[in-house]
Order: sequence, then structure tokens, then C-alpha cells
Amino acid sequence: MENQVRVRFAPSPTGYLHIGGLRTALYNYLFAKHLGGKFILRIEDTDQSRKIEGAVENLIETLNWSGIKYDEGPDCDGGYGPYVQSQRIDLYRMYAQELINKEKAYHCFCTSERLQEVRQKQLAAKLSPSYDRHCRHVPREEAERRIAAGEKHVIRMKIPLDGELTFDDVIRGMVTISHKLIDDQVLIKSDGFPTYHLAVVVDDHLMGITHIIRGEEWLSSVPKHILLYQYFGWEVPVLAHLPLLLNPDKSKLSKRQGDVAVEEYRAKGYLKEAIINFIAFLGWNPGDEREIFFMKQLVQEFTFERVGKSGAVFNIEKLNWLNQQHIKLKSNDELAQLIKPYMQSARRENIDDEYLLKVIGLLKERLNFPEDFIEMSTFFFRDPESFDEGGLKKYWEQETNGQIQILADRLESLVEYSHSSIETALRQLAEELQIKPTKLIHPARLALSGRTVGPGLFEMIELLGKETVVRRLRHAGEKIKAV
Repeated sequence: MENQVRVRFAPSPTGYLHIGGLRTALYNYLFAKHLGGKFILRIEDTDQSRKIEGAVENLIETLNWSGIKYDEGPDCDGGYGPYVQSQRIDLYRMYAQELINKEKAYHCFCTSERLQEVRQKQLAAKLSPSYDRHCRHVPREEAERRIAAGEKHVIRMKIPLDGELTFDDVIRGMVTISHKLIDDQVLIKSDGFPTYHLAVVVDDHLMGITHIIRGEEWLSSVPKHILLYQYFGWEVPVLAHLPLLLNPDKSKLSKRQGDVAVEEYRAKGYLKEAIINFIAFLGWNPGDEREIFFMKQLVQEFTFERVGKSGAVFNIEKLNWLNQQHIKLKSNDELAQLIKPYMQSARRENIDDEYLLKVIGLLKERLNFPEDFIEMSTFFFRDPESFDEGGLKKYWEQETNGQIQILADRLESLVEYSHSSIETALRQLAEELQIKPTKLIHPARLALSGRTVGPGLFEMIELLGKETVVRRLRHAGEKIKAV
């Protein structure tokens, strides 16, 4: 157990799960599983003002849907709980007091008005706004007397006034940050709740986290965290900060340029396999030309050696392509389960399962999303009510109706009704009429489906059945003339 890898995904319950959050969860999960370790879910809800009701349940449901299964979490105790920070408040206060006792932290009584005034003066002087350490040297006895009198206060950590801190990041390499650039961070807020910085260090240590894998935006906070580890005398976990996710214009991924919540993509019909495949490649690659991966393969091959430093562009066209590829790899039965809810919404119920599977088999190669099946398959379930206008102008000539009527007779007389015998009959008729087969193929497709594109015509004719095909062909002239 001492050498076992333990990683965590620690989101705040402030809404939907961001695509970047899912990538962080995925990389943690892949790293842990690749090395036979544990993946922990921890809920960081110390900022109660931003907490949204139902967000935790939604987060857990989304992770489960995506196939990222945690080993320990709010509903799965592994002996390191509780896994919700609001249930660990006494721990944070205890460790904050330890820092006070070690003179590594201090009580600050500055009001929000004073802090705002200091900030405005610094900005006017073109300085980076930071706390001026006004309360850093308040004697401890005075601080305790003011606290006992009920004066509002926070607890801040003492950052060294000079020197610098250097740390090694698995992805970024060696990083050095001057202490002068680091604020005396608030550790315990005036409401008694900890800030992220204290809570994350305490929790990661107590939960035995060996590797911290998170977004690049937390890189600037690392010196504060390492100082806390040093103040407590704890070992610092291995650090890995993932590259930013970018819009196509290289700006940071944001809702202004499109959806960023996993739930939004799920609602649109993206397969979980496609989303996981796509997100895995937002920063990582297998080192060769392979692009289609399932979770099991990702677990086998994931290492940080192949995670890059530069930002990863969120390319929606690539996600769409991956979704199409993963649909093609689904069995007809698997696709039927994804399609049936849409069938019910479209009031196409009581459809024979065997017939539905055959239709899926014909259309699968053309689907981008399961929902596409509804519109693409209409003519398999009812006669076309309209005909493509451009197709009629292009393919339906004066003599076409007569030729289609002859084709209907030929198909009706077939003893063996299969796509191969149907193709033979059509091509023989074209030869007799001294026309190209396409002079029958395109009009037949129009007459049967109302469209100019679709699955293979001969397979389509076989599946529709002789009775339906002959009837539609015989009535096509009338219907098209009316159009």
C-alpha cells in the first residue's frame, strides 16, 4: 500500500462538468489504472456561495456515464473519508492553528474596505495588487484579545519575504517562482471555511495522494502549496500540470465560442466512447498514427511522457468525425438501444426489432449521431410524402415513368427476391431499353425514398420488400406528376 499510486479528481459543485474537468478526471484515472493505483473523487465545496443544488449528483452520474469509475469517493469510502470538504472543516481549522503556533501563519483583521483601498492605491501606482502584510506583525496576545472580543478576521500564511522556490513538474519541467510574487494567502476565511489552498494540501496529505494531476491554471499556486507542505513537514506529491484547452483561435476554451459542458455534448447525442477518445487526445498522443481508442487501450498506453506542454485546440470537426467512427464500430444491437428513445419520441413504436436492426445495418455508415437515424430512415417506415426537387429535374425525364413501370413488373415477377437478383433484373432491363443503368437507378431511388442519396439501392429494395417496392414504383408517376 505504501508504494501504491493514489490520485484524485477534486471538482467544485458549481454547475455542470466542464470538458476540461473531464479531461483532468480522465488523465488521473488513466494514470492510476495504468499503474494499478487508486482514483479518488473528492468534492471541494468550501466556497458555499457558489455551490449549486444537485451538482454533486450530476457530477457523479456524468463520471459514471463516461466510464470513469472512482475507487473512493462520497458514496464509496476507502478509509480516508469524508470525501466532501464541508464535512472536514474542523481538520482545516486544526491545521491552521498549528501554523499559527509555528508562526507560519497569522490572524489578519483588515476590513474589505481597507483591502479595497490598498488595492486601488497599488493599481494607481501601476503595481500588481497584493496584500500589504499590514497585520503580519500584530503580536499574538493582541490578536487573541481582538478575536475574543469578536473582531472579524481571517488567517493568512506567511510567505518568505525574499528568495525563490523551484519545483519539478512532470510535464512543465523545472519551474522557479520568486517569493516576492506570492501573496500572503488567506488560509481560513472570516466565515471559518478554508480556502482552496489550505484544504487541498491538508486533504492530499491525509488521503495519501501521491500524484497531483490538474490544469495548468493552478501552476502559479504551487509555491504556496509547497511552502505549506514544508511548514507541516510533509512530503510533496509528484506534480503534473496539464496544458490549457484552447478555442480554434487559440484563446482559452470558453462558453463564448461554444459548448463547454460534458452534459451538453451528451444531450446532443455524442457517444461516451467518442468523447473519451477525443478528450484523451487533447494533450496526449500515442506516438503513432492511430486515432481510434477505447478506454481499455488508453489505460494500457497512457503515460505522461506523451503529454505535451503546449495548449490543445478543441476541434469540433475532429470530435464529430470520431463520433461517426465510433458509431460505425457499434453493433446493430448496441445502436438500436441508442436509437430507440428517439424512435419513441418520433412516435415510431411497435417496430419489429429484426426489421429495425436491418435498417440500422444499412444506414449505420451514414450516421453522425444516433438521432440522425430518424430523419434518414423515414422512407423505411412510410411512403415518401415529398420528392427532392433537384433530383426530379435532374433524373425524372419524359420517358422515365414508363421505364419505372416496366421495372416494377420485372421486380414483381422475381422468384428469388434478393439484392443480387434485383440488381441483375435492373441491369438487364437497362440493356434491353438501351439506356445506362443510372437512368433507372436514380429515378427508382427517388420513387422509393423521395431522395437522391441513401444506402445501397439494391439492398434498400430488398429490405423494403417486394410488395412495398412494386406499389411505390407503380404510384410514383402519379405522385411525382402531382408534385
